[in-house]
Amino acid sequence: MKANPTVREAAKRNGVKHWQISQRLGISEPTIMRWLRVPLSAEREKMIMEAIEAIAKEESECQM
Repeated sequence: MKANPTVREAAKRNGVKHWQISQRLGISEPTIMRWLRVPLSAEREKMIMEAIEAIAKEESECQM
């Protein structure tokens, strides 16, 4: 089983790509991929989940 299933599922469910998360957080795509390989700290997980939610919200507003 891969690490961070909650984050991975949230991104998948919302159609958010890793590059979008990394862009939102101001980090490189390889960095987000490395972060997801091992269990995240609570702070990092919260930061990523907030980015996923914000991206999903922006995309849903654009589709209206």
